Amino acid sequence: MSRSRIVVALAAGTLAGGCALAPLPQRDAIQREALPHVEVPAAWQGVGAAPGAVADNWTATFGDAELDALVREALVYNADLVLAAGRVEQAAAYAKLAGSTLYPAVNLGARGGTKDSGDGLSGFGLFVSWELDLWGRVRAEAEAGRYQYESVLADSDYARQSIAALVARSWLLAVEARLQRAIAADIVKLSERSLGLARDRLRVGPGDEYDVALAQANLDTARDSARQLALAHEQALRALEMLLGRYPAGVAGVTASLPAMPGAVPAGLPSELLERRADVVAAERRVAAAFRRVEEAKAARLPKIALTASATSLSSDIFVLKSSGDLVASIGANLAAPIFNGYALQAQVEIRTAEQKLAVAEYGRVGQRAFSEVEAALSSGFAADERARILERAVASNARALELAQIRYKVGSGDLRAVTQQTIALSVARTSLLRAEAERRMQRVNLHAALGGGFAPSPQPAAAAGAAPTIAGAKAP
Repeated sequence: MSRSRIVVALAAGTLAGGCALAPLPQRDAIQREALPHVEVPAAWQGVGAAPGAVADNWTATFGDAELDALVREALVYNADLVLAAGRVEQAAAYAKLAGSTLYPAVNLGARGGTKDSGDGLSGFGLFVSWELDLWGRVRAEAEAGRYQYESVLADSDYARQSIAALVARSWLLAVEARLQRAIAADIVKLSERSLGLARDRLRVGPGDEYDVALAQANLDTARDSARQLALAHEQALRALEMLLGRYPAGVAGVTASLPAMPGAVPAGLPSELLERRADVVAAERRVAAAFRRVEEAKAARLPKIALTASATSLSSDIFVLKSSGDLVASIGANLAAPIFNGYALQAQVEIRTAEQKLAVAEYGRVGQRAFSEVEAALSSGFAADERARILERAVASNARALELAQIRYKVGSGDLRAVTQQTIALSVARTSLLRAEAERRMQRVNLHAALGGGFAPSPQPAAAAGAAPTIAGAKAP
């Protein structure tokens, strides 16, 4: 058999019987190893969890066009999302680079020369080389690049969801700050009225200078609080501008009322959370990429065989070459086997194995955080609902008490201290109620974000399938 036929037969045999890659670990296997002490319950422990599928584009549930518009704007112009999009493009290019080694490398060379150049050689050559993937090293490298790209893509989806939630929270803070500022303005008016009443009483006889001084001090305190709340409102708007990517263009303002509280949120099942949340999906893809890199490192310790082929044509104005000007073709194979390299290849295997363990541990950390965030949002939302109902009654009672205190002081049967104390009590109750109402909506946003509701989501990477080998290290082929 000729040498060329031997090489072709070797290539055919390699393609037919190359070492198959080990199957990726299934999601259940990853969860068992990453979360050994976590038992996923059949239902959420937090009060208020409703059954049903988790929906995307959840801002629509608040029924506020302003919020929807701001979220859409941020998803286009937010600086962090622009950076995330760049990382996705970079990861896609790296994945393409890793997969390029699966194909032959073809290069063209050419040369031109004259008698003055010394040899007068001229001609061209076409050179082809292709590493035979006997042990799966090249395929493992390519798949690792693809899984790394999928993890970055899922990270980008998670960033979009996080920015949407952050815009919603910042918008709610800005609305709350505007409403708190309005409450402070009302307290200033009440304090001005108390000061006027104290001066009237001093003028007609029943009052004294102490009441006037006390009323003036309360008015100055109220004005200081109003100024601080005005600053908080301005800062909330600036923070929202930064998220929208339009600072210092400015935000014209936000609505003067909190949005209506949406109905119950379908929270799905706890067992579905790890399959749905983009950050958990990203962590799972990183486990898969690390799994393949271990295989790549182990296969790198084995011999490499590459097929080579070339076609050249050379001529010379000085020397007489055999077959000058004719096309010369050749085909062959190269073998490179590592013998001793100072344990570098074994160290690389150990590094990749450690990286895989880190990826599994990171999956466990992200998974635990996901469960914690859902339960915290459910419990905090229920507590805010209860607190709002209590504070509604407190505001009504304090408003009535202030009205009675003002009447008693006006007719002379009460003192200004009672009016001042009740004014402060009403201010605190109104402020607390507004904070509780804003918190109810904040926790609803947190719940949507924790459940993994997306915004125009890209397709999620498919779950790893196949047998479930030990995650801490793939078997060498």
